[in-house]
Amino acid sequence: MAKVILTNEVSGLGSAGDVVEVRNGYARNYLVPQGLATNWTRGGEKQVEQIQAARAARELHSVEDAKALKASLEAALVKVNVKAGKEGRLFGSVRPAAVAEAAEAQGIGKIDQRKIVFPNPIKSVGNHQATVRLHDDVSATFTVQVIAAR
Repeated sequence: MAKVILTNEVSGLGSAGDVVEVRNGYARNYLVPQGLATNWTRGGEKQVEQIQAARAARELHSVEDAKALKASLEAALVKVNVKAGKEGRLFGSVRPAAVAEAAEAQGIGKIDQRKIVFPNPIKSVGNHQATVRLHDDVSATFTVQVIAAR
């Protein structure tokens, strides 16, 4: 087992700044090369503190702000314009970055694209559900309306 310091959030493993034990091959072949983690050392405690401070600055500063953003997200309809074929099938799929940009452009609020999760890839025109984790204790499920751009 290898001990690593996560530099980004890894689903099912932990958040940035967490020290976790994973299998050697997973750390060597995936986490470290992708920049998701660094190898743990005794001097790495300072690095852990820096990563956690950066994460705290990035997150919403209070639960109240997160709850307010959750209420506005769930009440609104996030509209995304994409290129589509005649039957409503998309050329590709809708990415979390496009949803985050659309939400900010519509004045709903700024959300982190890395925390948006789709239950299934969005590959057709229509209404789809998405979930975003705004804070450790606050998650919002909202509707994304995909519109074919002409």
